[in-house]
Amino acid sequence: MNDGELVPIGVLAKRTGLAVSAIRFYEDKGLINSERTSGNQRRFRRSDIRRLSFILIAGRLGLSLPEIEQAMARLPQGRTPSISDWQRINRSLREDIDQRISLLTRARSKLDECIGCGCMSLDRCQRTNRGDRAGAAGPGPRYVLDS
Repeated sequence: MNDGELVPIGVLAKRTGLAVSAIRFYEDKGLINSERTSGNQRRFRRSDIRRLSFILIAGRLGLSLPEIEQAMARLPQGRTPSISDWQRINRSLREDIDQRISLLTRARSKLDECIGCGCMSLDRCQRTNRGDRAGAAGPGPRYVLDS
């Protein structure tokens, strides 16, 4: 099977692990495109496996559907994306992904001890947040969300 070969939706579903309905949803959103056979059956490019894989990964990274749509709008339509196309998307998302990694790292570290909410409910808070200094800085988990 070469990269330009068209495959039925069932093959795409099996290869990506997505439900057929999810593939139709992404097609309706314009993230992938199908061609129709004379019998009106959908056929997708084999390279759509990569596009759908990107959608799955981006979703797991916490990107919203509009963010995924914006990133994928940078991919060429009508041809298989090249390595440089994917690198361009990676560069556009790198800062956001790095910020998410930083937040996750801080959260993992702080959740071991305290979420930094300024709640004053733990004995430790009297040492690390005496007088509710975190509360004076604003609402929410200051030690995690403020970098």
